[in-house]
Amino acid sequence: MNQPPLIALDWGTSNLRASLLDADGTVLAARSAAAGVMAIPERRFAEALMALCGDWLAAHPHCACIASGMVGSRQGWVEAPYVECPAGIADAAARLVRVAFGDGDRHHLHIVPGLRCVGADGQVDVMRGEETQLWGAGLRAGSCVVLPGTHSKWAWLGEGERVLGFETHMTGELYAVLTQHSILGRLMALDGAPAPAAFDDGVRLGLQQHAHLLHTLFAARTAGLMGQRTAHELPEFLSGLLIGAEVASARSGNSSRAIGTHVTLLGDGALCDRYARALALAGLAVQRAPHEATTRGQWRVAVAAGLTDWSL
Repeated sequence: MNQPPLIALDWGTSNLRASLLDADGTVLAARSAAAGVMAIPERRFAEALMALCGDWLAAHPHCACIASGMVGSRQGWVEAPYVECPAGIADAAARLVRVAFGDGDRHHLHIVPGLRCVGADGQVDVMRGEETQLWGAGLRAGSCVVLPGTHSKWAWLGEGERVLGFETHMTGELYAVLTQHSILGRLMALDGAPAPAAFDDGVRLGLQQHAHLLHTLFAARTAGLMGQRTAHELPEFLSGLLIGAEVASARSGNSSRAIGTHVTLLGDGALCDRYARALALAGLAVQRAPHEATTRGQWRVAVAAGLTDWSL
């Protein structure tokens, strides 16, 4: 009987997601736990991994393990050095970091390195985890890809799915800080129903005034003080303002690579829906990347590294 050759781990800051893959990279089983990098006490990463996947490893002792995400960060299990862009699957496969775990160190986890680039402004940018999403999405050369998140990424792909460069925008984290720890949040009700019209108004303002964001942000307070927005509308307005400013900033020419007239949106859930709406308001055509891109990308890196070939 053909044994599953790979366990793929998406190990981020908050959560650990595991997938058991067959010889074709098809997901046979999946599970997750709130065992992200920041939730592991006393660096007990091996214990967290065995708690989630120990039965899989017992049933399939020859199974290889690969992980991407913050597990390879300085705060993670073992730091996996960044690979300089442009970078493709083969580059990452050649730089996997291996760490032993389990009874007698009988198992090995292979951690995918992150990527590093230098922007047109001369500043260093990094990503860790998103690279496997990009390589698993099956995107064509010339694609501009938006990956929403706490730190959203705009990435550009070249021939052979090589990541040419990318930009990070701290939009999600800034929204959380402003709503929870600033005076802007004092007038907001964060548990209300969606307010799409307020979101759209915020997007339009962010698109038009992104260069003056530090001033424009105060509108999320004055709109409440003057009765122009309800407490439930203010978070939507602020969200739209920040995302609109992000989109306009990405298009403003700071990047040395053009965005063109369309982008690919890579991710799941309500946040991607928000970005799709904002991108459309900016006049950009949007297409969605396939789901499960992270797991597929991990599989492709593992194959390139020979982890799925038991004859090695």
